[in-house]
Amino acid sequence: MASGFFALLDDISALMDDVVVMSKITTKKTAGILGDDLAVNAEKASGFVSSRELPVLWAIMKGSFLNKVIILPIAFLLSAFVPVAITVILILGGLYLAYEGAEKVYEFFVPHAPHNEESHEAVSKSPAEILAQEQKKVKSAILTDFILSIEIVIIALGNVMESELMVQIAVVSVVAIIATVGVYGIVALIVRMDDFGLKLISLSEGETNMTYHMGRGLVKALPLVVKGLSFVGTLALLLVSGGIFAHNIDWFHEHHVLASWPSLIREFLFGLSIGALVLLLVLLFKRLFKKK
Repeated sequence: MASGFFALLDDISALMDDVVVMSKITTKKTAGILGDDLAVNAEKASGFVSSRELPVLWAIMKGSFLNKVIILPIAFLLSAFVPVAITVILILGGLYLAYEGAEKVYEFFVPHAPHNEESHEAVSKSPAEILAQEQKKVKSAILTDFILSIEIVIIALGNVMESELMVQIAVVSVVAIIATVGVYGIVALIVRMDDFGLKLISLSEGETNMTYHMGRGLVKALPLVVKGLSFVGTLALLLVSGGIFAHNIDWFHEHHVLASWPSLIREFLFGLSIGALVLLLVLLFKRLFKKK
């Protein structure tokens, strides 16, 4: 009886060791898409009145948790009964990520009209209209999070497909929780950066001392941080999608496409080139649809 109990403890300990090790590896694998998730959510949660930033972020975070509660069971069922579906979803998600990354590159190089109408109209809107607009943005952010959450879960699951089902469930669940709490925790710090800077400026009591310069630096740094995250997020989209194509499409292995190139450059080029093709198809489809 005692020996059976200790054997059970050994099994649990071994399982937990596997979960910890695999969680570390899988979190590194999903780091790229987490960077994009962070950039997207920092952009979505900014632009609100200071008092509404954290409530909006909390609403998006709750929606993100709900997204993962929906996605995780479906992903585990597919992994157990239709494992090939994981690869298919992974590649389809890779196409979406590559398209999104290529679209951001396209928008950077091709001039387009800025959208100033919303900021102009916001001045004359009633509180009810502002609240409705806020809810619309929250829904949009949760929808974007849903797509990114699918990719995070599928990428995490793809790294533990050879492990036991219990290890898969534990590892992917840990990564999903880290993704949600970590990303939205950092986003909360980012969107409140300027408020913290203004607080430091007020504490300086009109003197140009260290506190004043730190506060002013934080206020000025916020737009730069958001822009920097946008750049990192775009790069992450192309690298993650390129990695998905490189590891899951046999054609690249069979024809040794760019096999001698460094993996980072190789995956970036895969993501950019395939994303550009998808973007071209989407633009052509939109043009044809407009004509009709």
